[in-house]
Amino acid sequence: QLRLVESGGGVVQPGGSLTLACEASGFSTTNYLLGWFQQAPGQDREGISCISGGVGHKYYRGSVKGRFTISREDAKNTVYLEMKNLKPDDTGVYYCAAGQFETVESMCVYLRTKVWGQGTQVTVSS
Repeated sequence: QLRLVESGGGVVQPGGSLTLACEASGFSTTNYLLGWFQQAPGQDREGISCISGGVGHKYYRGSVKGRFTISREDAKNTVYLEMKNLKPDDTGVYYCAAGQFETVESMCVYLRTKVWGQGTQVTVSS
């Protein structure tokens, strides 16, 4: 069974930092693109950042460039999202996902994925 489990969410003040992790089981991440998606309250799910295997091409949504960093550790079947200088608009449920046969941009922009995690809540509030 293909499965993704996120961890690391929580409540943080504006300007704070969090690092999310997502561990895969039931498959090897080596042959998959991996990504993070945000669903803000009352809004559709949107791609934040995606990373390919191999050379590790990366895509970032404009609003997170310079603040968020995606990385992967295939030996641990894990993808990370380091988030700095968090803002209230970053609040939402964060999902990780795995996909294949896409570019990092098409996976993130069009949500072309094969496996979704269950999500972890991130709340940025003073």
